[in-house]
Amino acid sequence: MWRLFPLVMEPFSTEPVTLIEEVFPQDTNSYNTLFGGRLLSLMDKAAGIVCAKFAHREFVTISIDTLEFKAPARQGDLIEVTARIVYTSNRTACAKVTAWAMNKSDWTKTEICEGYFFMVAIDSMMRPIPIPQFVPETEEETTDWEAAKAIKAHMLSQRKR
Repeated sequence: MWRLFPLVMEPFSTEPVTLIEEVFPQDTNSYNTLFGGRLLSLMDKAAGIVCAKFAHREFVTISIDTLEFKAPARQGDLIEVTARIVYTSNRTACAKVTAWAMNKSDWTKTEICEGYFFMVAIDSMMRPIPIPQFVPETEEETTDWEAAKAIKAHMLSQRKR
């Protein structure tokens, strides 16, 4: 029997994902601060996990936007990276990812980086596939939804140039 309308997919989980890692000597530059690329890798990993958890799909990164490095992390700090879904379109999910450095001597927490990671769901042949849709419920979620939507629109307009 043919269906005129696709089944509505429900998200598996809208809970954020948090990763914690320690900054080791091999993760630092000559100033004993964390390499930006190492932090970006952790943030990308968290974004991929939160998207997979949300949609029960495999995802690949298609864009990272408005990434802002705010402060350094130092050797010996713990890095806490939290990702949460803030926007979806038919095949794309956007995770807002925030990273903090925690000093183990006094456990102070400093925000060091934030960015929007756009990921596309793929099947086993690397073709884009549909995903469940995120529906913002709070004022903060609506604000993040609008920000991510504007970032995506800007990204698409630049692609057409």
